[in-house]
Amino acid sequence: MIGLTQHRIAPPQPPLSSAGQARITAAINTSTDIVIARQRGRQLSLECGCSPTDATLVATIISELARNALLYARGGEILLENAATIGGKGIRIVCCDAGPGIADVQRALAGGYSTSGGLGMGLSGVRRLVDEFNLKSDKDGTVVTVIKWLYRNNPYAGGIRS
Repeated sequence: MIGLTQHRIAPPQPPLSSAGQARITAAINTSTDIVIARQRGRQLSLECGCSPTDATLVATIISELARNALLYARGGEILLENAATIGGKGIRIVCCDAGPGIADVQRALAGGYSTSGGLGMGLSGVRRLVDEFNLKSDKDGTVVTVIKWLYRNNPYAGGIRS
């Protein structure tokens, strides 16, 4: 996991074609920035070959992470990029902020717990929607890295979509 102090995201760049390594960054400073990040994540997902349903899930994940950064840290950054292995293809989403950190990570991930009066489903909801979830939080900020696999290859079935 990359530490927050070592991880700085470059200015926004347009997505590349699905043949290249797509990488999109977005600053999250207002609710409008959340909408823009959602749209760019959905576009990247579709360019990478995912279904409209999976693209909507990616947009929802981005929305929840970005909303948390705005609400609890007064802003942050979202990085979206292709994730590929020999076994599959997906979208990696990294949300980082320089807020005060999450006081009780385990409680926040359990769901139903909120320090802002909300439903407390943000992080626990994201965790249920993704295939890989990693969170690092301390007094200097929070970095959440997730991967939503669009498909994974199964050597015995000739490839499957999830």
